[in-house]
Amino acid sequence: MDSYDRIRRDREIERRRRIKQLRRRRQLFVIYCVLCLVAVAAIVFFVSRIKKSFAKKSDEEITTVISVPTPEKEDKNIQDEIQDDKEDSFLGFNEAGDSKRPVVHGIEIFKGYQINKTDSTYYISSENMMSTYAILVDAKDGTVVCQKEGFTRINPASMTKILTALVAAEHLDKEDLDKKVTITVEETDYAFTKKLSAVNFDVGEEVTVRDLFYGTILPSGADAAIALAKYVAGDEESFVKMMNEKIDELGISDTTHFTNCVGTYDEDHYSTCADMAVILKAAIENDFVYDVMNAHIYTTSQTPTHPDGIEISNWFLRRIEDKDTNGEVLCAKTGFVNESGSCAASYEVTKTGHPYICVTADAHSAWRCIYDHVDIYANFTE
Repeated sequence: MDSYDRIRRDREIERRRRIKQLRRRRQLFVIYCVLCLVAVAAIVFFVSRIKKSFAKKSDEEITTVISVPTPEKEDKNIQDEIQDDKEDSFLGFNEAGDSKRPVVHGIEIFKGYQINKTDSTYYISSENMMSTYAILVDAKDGTVVCQKEGFTRINPASMTKILTALVAAEHLDKEDLDKKVTITVEETDYAFTKKLSAVNFDVGEEVTVRDLFYGTILPSGADAAIALAKYVAGDEESFVKMMNEKIDELGISDTTHFTNCVGTYDEDHYSTCADMAVILKAAIENDFVYDVMNAHIYTTSQTPTHPDGIEISNWFLRRIEDKDTNGEVLCAKTGFVNESGSCAASYEVTKTGHPYICVTADAHSAWRCIYDHVDIYANFTE
């Protein structure tokens, strides 16, 4: 073989070697890109799961109440509002006579507890509204402005406690508020064993009935709700009977039935967003319950166990207060169990003074639930 042929052969061998090397590099590059995409997807997945878990825990299903310092002036204002209640008892809402509409803190709302879906009721299909169930009621005339499976059965979770507070208020006198209740192991174990939200009262601690009301609503305390039910009726079973009597009085017993005063899951514990709107309407018509549901922060009374009291918050109200809802959300109660997702019932008065009630259920997180209320209020209220 002459020198020319050897050179040509060597060049061909070198060319093939480079082609193989280039192919290997391309293959490695493709594998690297695939691995990077898998890694990014995994990170996004785990971050979303962590956020979802954190949001749920911050809503209802935690056993530790997050405390935020309460401004002394704000706390005093809350107490003053309660002390200024001019009714002799919690019975008799803001009565204005049979021929007039009820008045809720200066705002007239519709009479009765019948809400009406009309031909102009809008069915919510917005991709921005993630909750499976939702309803917005014009509290001025009782019509349904918009809805999404708003009349379908749901588990109301801790929205149940709206009725717990209302029924308790209607069966107590004003003098009961400052009476002391001793927390027993039954209340603390109920919250702990079922992994429910709690005020975190201690066994043997003496707290006021007023504390039980705020503890039931603001942090959704199961310990407070059970203690309140026992104070009013002697035991939870008797109290739940009173709750279902109230449901019948409101005219929603065909579609709503409760088996407990806390909101834990039970097949026979059910409601609809529409019925929860009716229950919230009845609750805000009661001056004392309105004040409890309107409070952003409250400090329980001082005890030897908690010499500074326990600071509790309505996190829904605190989180939504700086959002653009076309008005101000004045009252709210959240809920969460696995079977219902994150849910909430709220009452807003718009900038023009128009009242609305919104209820949603089955959002994937507490924050998503809040933003669904923001979206509904911002887009469907006057």
